[in-house]
Parts: sequence; structure tokens; C-alpha cells
Amino acid sequence: MKNDDAYANAAYIPGGEAWFERWQDAADQFRRVEAAIGRARLNERYGSGEREALDLFYPAGRPHGLMVFIHGGYWLKFGREVFSHLAAGACARGWAVAMPSYPLAPEATLPLITSSIARSIDHAAGMVGGPLVVAGHSAGGHLAARMICEDVVLANTTLSRLKRVVPISPLGDLRPLIETSMAADLHLSEAIARAESPVLLGPPRPVDCEIWVGEAERPAFVDQATW
Repeated sequence: MKNDDAYANAAYIPGGEAWFERWQDAADQFRRVEAAIGRARLNERYGSGEREALDLFYPAGRPHGLMVFIHGGYWLKFGREVFSHLAAGACARGWAVAMPSYPLAPEATLPLITSSIARSIDHAAGMVGGPLVVAGHSAGGHLAARMICEDVVLANTTLSRLKRVVPISPLGDLRPLIETSMAADLHLSEAIARAESPVLLGPPRPVDCEIWVGEAERPAFVDQATW
């Protein structure tokens, strides 16, 4: 498909495939240590689906608030267990961090995944008080941005606490992905691409949004972040 190369990441990073194993090792170690010292609540269910569970990591003292981090993987792979160590920075600064897994394609459609993430955020918000920040990377960046679109249903109590979203290398316009090999597994029709693209959905909720992208990333991701 004509856009496969444009949205290929690991192939353009020297030793790119090895990063996932490194992340898994670092995540496993972080989970073990935090659980041993009583600062992790693992495998908290937020829905009835097999993958609808989250891990919650606590800071040393009373949390200033809650950050939710949504993992990437083109909505097709990975889970919260690969990225646990990314909670360390926010926890060190006094924030609790929730990391949800979510149903993956091809079993799940993008609208179902979006709804699942909204439920996970409502659930996590019920576990930790204070201000709420939602961040995510790649497909997770897309899902973070979706949370401030008017069609996404979040509890009013959750919305009142949502102070910022931070999409990192997000996918904001899904139409180019129709011309990739993954489109079939994503069940990505023109209608779904439009309905799930934050850049096409009109004015977002009035929540601060800060978008990040690496300057050396693939041009397609720089474009997506700019859009």
C-alpha cells in the first residue's frame, strides 16, 4: 500500500526492533519494585473486556493529581505492561499514574477502543483525586486527543478535573492510514477514519492541549502533529 513506508517507524531507527525488549525489561523491573514497596495497584478492572484493566502507580506521598498514559502500537499491539516504567517521572514529581490496556484490533474497532479508553479514565479518576492530565503516544496520542472531542462521553466529574491533554507523536487524521496494509485489521473505512480523526471533528472541548513530536521522526508523524 502506498503509505506503508511513510508510517513505518522501527525500520528507520537503528536497532529499532530491540527497543521493545528493552522497554519490556525496564517495565517489568519497575512493576516489581513498585508492587513490592506498596506503591502499585495492578490489574484493576475497568470493564468486562479481557484487556480492560489498568495499573495505577502512586508517588511517595499524597498525589498532587492523576496522569493517565495511553500506550501506542497502531491500536493493534502492546499493552500497559510494556510501558510501566514511563510512570516513574510523573510519580517522582508527586503524581499518581494510571496506565490502561484496551481492546485491540482486529477484534475491536476504533470506536470501541475510544469508548474503552473513556471508561478507563472515568474509572481511574474515581481512584485518585485532584487535577487530571491525559497523555499518550502515537495511537495513544490519538486516543488522548479524542478525549477532548465533543462526541466522547466522559463523566461530568471527570471533565471538570481534566486540565490538559498531551498527545505525543499523535495520529490526528486517520485518512492516510486507509492506504496502508494495516487498514484491513483496523476496519478503517472512510466513514470511520473521519469519525475518529480529531482534526476533522470541529472545535474541541476547552481543555489545554500540548502536542509533542520528535524533530527527527518520520515526516508523516511531524505532519500529523502539525495538523
